[in-house]
Amino acid sequence: MNPHISLPRQHGSPMNFGGTTSSGRGEGLRMPRFFKRLFKFPQMDFELAIWEMTYLLIAPKKVFRAVYYHTKNTWHRPDPSFTYLLALFLLLTALAWGLAYTPSPAAIIRLVLVFVFLHFLASSLLVATVAYFFVGRVLGPGVPGLPGRRRQGLFGQAPGADQLEFGYCFDVSIRAFFPVWASLYVVQFVLMPLISKHYWISLFFGNSLYLIAVGYYTVITFLGYNELPFLHHTELLLWPIVVFGVLWAVSLFGYNLPKNVAPLLLRGARYGS
Repeated sequence: MNPHISLPRQHGSPMNFGGTTSSGRGEGLRMPRFFKRLFKFPQMDFELAIWEMTYLLIAPKKVFRAVYYHTKNTWHRPDPSFTYLLALFLLLTALAWGLAYTPSPAAIIRLVLVFVFLHFLASSLLVATVAYFFVGRVLGPGVPGLPGRRRQGLFGQAPGADQLEFGYCFDVSIRAFFPVWASLYVVQFVLMPLISKHYWISLFFGNSLYLIAVGYYTVITFLGYNELPFLHHTELLLWPIVVFGVLWAVSLFGYNLPKNVAPLLLRGARYGS
């Protein structure tokens, strides 16, 4: 059953990660709404975050169409509940990987930090930063070399509505990471004794798991930016799938991804052990 989706209480300038300016304060000091709500747990919609996670796996297109809508010149949802939940899930999977493959409690603690802060938060911030500059400039309105009219969305084009927000880029990147977590941090962990064997069928299923993960990541990224009416030719964001497909086919000739890539997940934990 779908949770009740209410309008965000407050949003701000699209150039400030959903930031707002209090009427009694000066214009120079602005606190991003996302960070102001980091510790306001009663205001977080964890039920909606769980609903998003479920549908990111079974119907990702529905997530951005049902949850992300334009209001007060912003598309960003300054609700950290999704980030907290996924960080918690990564903590739990880090404990599982650590207990199975690392030599000491200190190594497990390091693995938790690597999973949450490096694999998840740092990589999502990096992808969001690249997308903020790349997508806005290459796929934004009025870009030379990309023909076609600017798409008109349900809400039209309010003043300032055609500016890509860094907060929205971060929203997309952390949601695209969820299927990667499910595939490579959970399913791969469970199947590791089987897919790391020296059999071609193990190689096939193990490498296909990586293809599914990066394929989901690419599709969800595309769906996120495709919902913005001021971006055009967002189908170009799907091209990496072709590259991943070719690399997957080549890997079937003898390169076992789980056996060779999965140990990289533990590198930070084993360093200095």
